[in-house]
Amino acid sequence: MTTANATPFWLAGHQATGEDHFDVTNPWDTSVVAGVSIPTAAQVEEAVVAAEAAEKTFAATPAHIRAAALDHVSKRLAERTEEIARLITAENGKPLKWARGEVGRAVSVFRWAAEEARRFNSGEAQRLDTDAGGVGRLALTRRFTKGPVLGIAPFNFPLNLVAHKVAPAIAVGAPIILKPAPATPLSALLLGELLAETEGLPAGAWSVLPVPNDRMPSLVQDRRLPVVSFTGSDKVGYQILDSVPRKHTTLELGGNAAAVVLADWSSEADLEWAASRIATFSNYQGGQSCISVQRVIADAAVYDRLAEKIVAKVAAQVTGDPSDDATDVGPLVDENAARRVESWVEDAVTKGAKLLAGGIRDGASYAPTVLAELPSDAILATEEVFGPVLSLRKVNGTGEAFAAVNDSRFGLQSGVFTHDLQTAFRAHRELEVGGVIIGDAPSYRADQMPYGGVKDSGVGREGVKYAMDDYTYERVLVLTGLDL
Repeated sequence: MTTANATPFWLAGHQATGEDHFDVTNPWDTSVVAGVSIPTAAQVEEAVVAAEAAEKTFAATPAHIRAAALDHVSKRLAERTEEIARLITAENGKPLKWARGEVGRAVSVFRWAAEEARRFNSGEAQRLDTDAGGVGRLALTRRFTKGPVLGIAPFNFPLNLVAHKVAPAIAVGAPIILKPAPATPLSALLLGELLAETEGLPAGAWSVLPVPNDRMPSLVQDRRLPVVSFTGSDKVGYQILDSVPRKHTTLELGGNAAAVVLADWSSEADLEWAASRIATFSNYQGGQSCISVQRVIADAAVYDRLAEKIVAKVAAQVTGDPSDDATDVGPLVDENAARRVESWVEDAVTKGAKLLAGGIRDGASYAPTVLAELPSDAILATEEVFGPVLSLRKVNGTGEAFAAVNDSRFGLQSGVFTHDLQTAFRAHRELEVGGVIIGDAPSYRADQMPYGGVKDSGVGREGVKYAMDDYTYERVLVLTGLDL
């Protein structure tokens, strides 16, 4: 690819090209998928100026116009599902079956955003004559945008996690500058193409800028972008937070999600279900999901039977070319990522862990892997692997299981396999995570529900309505002298 024929970016709603480009490569075969034009410093400044200038106009844009734009994007995503799914697979290495699912989720995100745009900010009236000094007064509370948003998206869901930043911003009328991951910018740039088809959004309402990571600190610190929404590693996320302590910052960071299987989940059908869900969702997206199963914590009463089933089902995962409909597990995002996973597994085995399945790297691919008896000083015991690796741990009783879940600096989501309603509510009360999934793996996410973590898994919540709240603040109007 050359700079002359590189894919343009989107600057304040129109296509633009810079003076240089970078290549996006397919993780499976390292072929060049496309070249992408890089915005110059002057073009980035132009986008920020345009976002700042659009702030009041965009916020005042009628809800039906914003909703219609969101509906249009949702419809066009659905119409172009196969094309977009294949683009995701090409730039990300995600198996086609999962890429199609990602497009379907993005369709829903934009649809929900359109619905929320129509009912958001209607206002809440509050009578104030509950005290003598408030007689004749009425308070009306509405939400207003905090200002332009800087959205920073990761590589693992290059369309849907972009949607989770862009759709809520458009729904509330907050200008957004979206920075996609360098490895996977093409899905975000195609989304820009669909946004450009809409009508009525002011110039500066949105930009998609594939800015190199080393140029991001100055953009993050730009005071004209008072809101930063970041999804990615905890290391980078907290660097951002520390660098802009006075900005409103939402961080969706890492996890080492646990699936807990308790003693009452003991029938053959129960264990088949749990093993299937665990095997699938420890390896989907190549394990490159913040809520993929990394830890299995099973009661001693079911551990042996469950472990046998998990190993068999993990070994049955179909690996290979992600563009093949039969493939369950494709490559990681690049060979460096696979080498890191390989080194962490080797560290665990050297320290005494038992390798029950997998443990083999081939280029950027790493075989679905199961470990048991993971020592506490292994890297895998404390860090997010972001690869197709899970560990098995035997415990005695619910209390020990829940304590094991909480023995982590992360707290994003957990899955608890139990039939007992009281135990389900106990899990909700005791587990230090942002979401508890009963009867399934921790990897379940409905895109309309609040999503986020505690501890080192981040601050704030996504999910369309919750992100809209995050991009806005409450402002109260008091009316005086009324005959109520």
